[in-house]
Amino acid sequence: IAMTHVINQGMAMYWGTSRWSAMEIMEAYSVARQFNLIPPVCEQAEYHFFQREKVETQLPELYHKIGVGVVSWSPLACGIITGKYDNGIPETSRASMKPYQWLREKIMSEDGKKQQAKLKELAHIAEKLGCTLPQLAIAWCLRNEGVSSVLLGSSNPTQLTENLGAIQVIPKMTAGIASEVDHLLGNRPHSKKDYHH
Repeated sequence: IAMTHVINQGMAMYWGTSRWSAMEIMEAYSVARQFNLIPPVCEQAEYHFFQREKVETQLPELYHKIGVGVVSWSPLACGIITGKYDNGIPETSRASMKPYQWLREKIMSEDGKKQQAKLKELAHIAEKLGCTLPQLAIAWCLRNEGVSSVLLGSSNPTQLTENLGAIQVIPKMTAGIASEVDHLLGNRPHSKKDYHH
């Protein structure tokens, strides 16, 4: 009711959810339809090379059934996917700051080291496409039919310009390149559809 009021008053054009489960979104949509209210149009979800489950298996039904799209956040996994941590933690990086100790621990863990090794391999794919690793990562997110847009965070204009350059990489994200990335990552989640084959 509150969101419908806000939209009807012209204070917003749409509303969406953040970190909601597919079931919660579906419930909100059903209630909105039942009471002639305005339903949510998007879900804000974390999505990147190392976080795929929700966007690729839990939400696709919503894209097709009710048209809810994803606004994905952290396409570079808090900077992990930029490649700047491949030789440890630079002093000027976010992971070197006290509030980000969790990020430092994540990078230095066994899993973190495996991710860094995979990123070195992915950098070769980026090179082949004539782009940077961050551009490849952002284009990879945007190639997903359910992803409407990607939220970018940059700490300087150069980073922003580089990130925006991902738009030119999207046409190069062929099925062949996507499966090469999948093969390298080895973490493609199985959707319900995969089990019917």
